[in-house]
Order: sequence, then C-alpha cells, then structure tokens
Amino acid sequence: MCTVYKWNQVKGGGSHFQNLKGSGAAHQLVLTPRMPTFSAAHLAYAFGILGNIVSFMVYLAPLPTFYRIYKEKSTQGFQSIPYSVALFSAMLYLYYAYLKENVLILVTINSVGCTVETMYLVLFMIYATKEAKMYTTKLLMFFNIGAYSLIVASTFLLSQGHQRVTTVGWICSVFSVCVFAAPLSIMMKVIKTRSVEFMPFSLSFFLTLCAVMWFFYGFLIKDYYIATPNILGFVFGIVQMVLYAIYRERKKKVLPEVVNVEELTVAVVEIQVGAVETQPPDQDSQVACVKAIHEPTESNV
Repeated sequence: MCTVYKWNQVKGGGSHFQNLKGSGAAHQLVLTPRMPTFSAAHLAYAFGILGNIVSFMVYLAPLPTFYRIYKEKSTQGFQSIPYSVALFSAMLYLYYAYLKENVLILVTINSVGCTVETMYLVLFMIYATKEAKMYTTKLLMFFNIGAYSLIVASTFLLSQGHQRVTTVGWICSVFSVCVFAAPLSIMMKVIKTRSVEFMPFSLSFFLTLCAVMWFFYGFLIKDYYIATPNILGFVFGIVQMVLYAIYRERKKKVLPEVVNVEELTVAVVEIQVGAVETQPPDQDSQVACVKAIHEPTESNV
C-alpha cells in the first residue's frame, strides 16, 4: 500500500507535500521504498578487498617457518624457489597495474608482497648453506633482475597502448601459474618422504582461499589475466591439503629419526676419540662402536 501526496507551492518560495489520501488531484507523487542495488563493480570491489586481506595472510603464512630458520640458524632443507618466484610475480603485477591504471587494489597487495618476500629472501640468505646461497643468488639475478628488466624494456620498446597491456597481462598470467606450481617440488618431497614437515597447512589453505577471491575479482571486472591463473591455483591448493590430510600423522616421525641417529653417531665418535687419547681401543670395542651406529635399537629408532 502506497501513500499519495500532492506537491503544494507555499508563499515565500517554500513547498510541502499534502496527503491526498486517494483523491483525484491532477498532480500526484507516489513514494515507494527503494531497494539497494549491487552492481558487478560493487561485488568486484568487495572480492578485491577480501583478496587483499587473504593475500596478506598468505604472505604471512611462512612466518613460523622463518622463525624456525632464525631460531635454528639453519634453513633446514627449505627452498628459496617459491619466495623468489612469488616476488617476481608481485613485481610483474605492479608493472601491470601501472600500465592498466585505476587498479589500486592490485597496487596495494603487490607492494606488500614485494616487501614481505624480500624480507624472507634476506633471512634465507643469512642462514642458508654456501651452495643454497649461490643457487638463490643466481635465481634472483636471472628472474628478479634480468628477466624483469628484459620484460619492462621490451614491452616499452616493442609495444604500446592496449597491446602493451595485453602482452604484460599474458606474462603475468604465465608467472602466476608458476607461483602456484612452485610448491610442486615440495609436494613431491612430501610424497617421497611421507612427511608434511616442509609443507605448512596454513600456507596451502590460504593459497586456495586466495585463488577463489582473485578469480571472482578478475571475472567480475572481466580481467581474465587475473581470473584464469587462479583456477589452477585453486586446484593445486586442494591437492596440497589432500596430501596434508594423508601424511599429517607422519609429520613428527621422519626428521627426529635422522637427528637421533646423527646425534648418536657423533656421541659414539666423540667417545672413541676420547678413548684414543688415553689408550688405543681393542678390536671388540671397535666392533661394538660399528654396531651401535649401524644397528637399529630402541634408542636410535
């Protein structure tokens, strides 16, 4: 039921509505409640904000890993590839956002990504072995400096306008796939060792959620260079969580065995070294030492 009003002009320039209550006046104004409407642009903005929040949590997910590296003063078998590729992808999307314009959502999260990933790589380089430092340095020189500079220079010189945006968009899509595919080496390690020691569940979960948010953001703004790679990201995230569910019970069983055997070996060697300083060991003691190192017992298994 609606109320009918008449617009009356009042002396002095004012005006007011007069309730006609269904009268047959010539000039009538019908007021009806107006429902709020949500366009694709509003939904895209909402998913973009959620994508920023979840992506920020993805960037923070490896913090426990790097705290462990800092505490142990060792990279402990972790690899720098995912962080180097993630940094490269964030740098590319910053360049893409600069070319496309009016995509502040991409600028904010990728700026944060560049900062966080750089901090991770610096910490990794501090505590990595000599071989790992050399490998990471070559990786950074090739991807994050050489390849990035080549892409920026070539797209500026060989393309312009919409063609440049399209070219950089395709490049971003390819390396976004690389970011999602980078943990494949870790997934293979999980299957080989039957342990999820080097694959944190929080990172896999937030990567999956992040892929969902950015897919809908790219789909709603019709930017398929953003939407398409996140389909693959969702698939990889699901596979990682399935692997975690399968091997989570073995998480604490693999590494402690190795550590215990190494500690036992060192202890036995130290005992033998101390014995050599006082008196040469006989043949029986040497045999016992070899057995203590190589034969499984309740203490070293």
